[in-house]
Amino acid sequence: MHDLNPQEMAYIGDAIYEIYVRKYLIEKGIRKVNNLQKEAKKYVSAIGQSNYLKKLLEKNIFNDNELDIIKRARNFKTQSKPKNTDILTYKHATALEAIIGYLYLNNNEDKINQIMKIILEDK
Repeated sequence: MHDLNPQEMAYIGDAIYEIYVRKYLIEKGIRKVNNLQKEAKKYVSAIGQSNYLKKLLEKNIFNDNELDIIKRARNFKTQSKPKNTDILTYKHATALEAIIGYLYLNNNEDKINQIMKIILEDK
């Protein structure tokens, strides 16, 4: 699955990431949908995702192959323009989604769990 372009990996990664976030929020005991949406935005916004990627990179948890995926995603030329954020933040958020998508497509649930544990324990 390494031959997918970064946008394709980010597409699936976005869905997987959101499932982890939603499950975490439900497990936290948040029951009202409005409150769930409000809390989820902290994790799924481009700004939040960009910050989490930076934190993960600082922790040096990625191997060389994973770093290559992140760099490819961050540097991928995109036709879409971000709403409500700058292009650099958007590219970092896309890179986080892409690495999660890559890991998911390669059945590396352990690494996804490691990443999501770091992200979700941050709050």
